[in-house]
Amino acid sequence: MILYRIAKKKERANDLSGQGAANEGGRWNNEGTFALYTSESRALAMLELLVHVDETELPPNLSIMTIEVDESALLYEMPDDDMPEDWRMSENLSLKNLGDGFFKDRNFIGLKVRSAVMPQEYNYVLNPLFPRYYDLVRIKNIEDYERDGQL
Repeated sequence: MILYRIAKKKERANDLSGQGAANEGGRWNNEGTFALYTSESRALAMLELLVHVDETELPPNLSIMTIEVDESALLYEMPDDDMPEDWRMSENLSLKNLGDGFFKDRNFIGLKVRSAVMPQEYNYVLNPLFPRYYDLVRIKNIEDYERDGQL
């Protein structure tokens, strides 16, 4: 499976560790829990980045990471019925706690979850602490993306 991630700094374009999410937390994890947020398309990865930064924080040169996840890796698709009604709400503690438990169990390499900003599409939140993670997840390509002035 091919996934995408946008790195704001060139030196972060080789990082699959999930350290950023561990430092700051995310929709599916609290601070201290490692998670790597990826998307099913470059466009969704860009949209996810744009909703999380102020335009003054967006660097002029970004890197698009193409990430390959081995087909043998087990992913869990979060059923809609298991989502709280207010799942799209920012800083939803129940989602963070759900994700923390999921990543702690290490039964799956990641979660397939609906995007809060584009619910018809999916993000994949990978667990860098999953056994053999670095054997199953690799960076296939890194492209420079010079943003359009309209962004």
